Amino acid sequence: MSEAVAVRSGPAISAAPAARLIALLLPLALLGGAFASQYVGGLYPCEMCWWQRYAHMAAIAAAALAFTAPAESSRARVFTLLAALAIAVSGAIGVYHAGVEAKIFQGFTQCTAEVSRGISTADLLKQLTHAPLVRCDEVQFRFLGLSLAAWNAILSLGGAAVIVILCLRDRRA
Repeated sequence: MSEAVAVRSGPAISAAPAARLIALLLPLALLGGAFASQYVGGLYPCEMCWWQRYAHMAAIAAAALAFTAPAESSRARVFTLLAALAIAVSGAIGVYHAGVEAKIFQGFTQCTAEVSRGISTADLLKQLTHAPLVRCDEVQFRFLGLSLAAWNAILSLGGAAVIVILCLRDRRA
């Protein structure tokens, strides 16, 4: 006795909501990790670290705007793809930053220091003389043998590729 297995074929599941969610959650997670490593872990960002953060901030803004339209709309797709572009920019900066850390590329000759704004001249001078100097060509922390810039490059470029693939998959369907 054999029983036929019924295969349910309903409407295809759209990839747009997943792409939009990844476009928001990935930069939120990476930016959250960056700020946690700074304020909890004591790892101060260099200039290129800030550039990577700015790109993630732009991605969050674009992804948030994607949520102001229905998931299947062209407006949501455009903002999701803009978020993917900003995430990819952060990843590209991460590639360059990791290359500078590995001495593959020439980096900056200046250092950056974390100081507060809107304070008196005496307090500013005190902060400048006691602020940690952060070089872009020195790795402060490695996880599984890779610097945080390298991890940002891998996760950002991979995530941006997934977002674009999901958006293109919906276009073809």
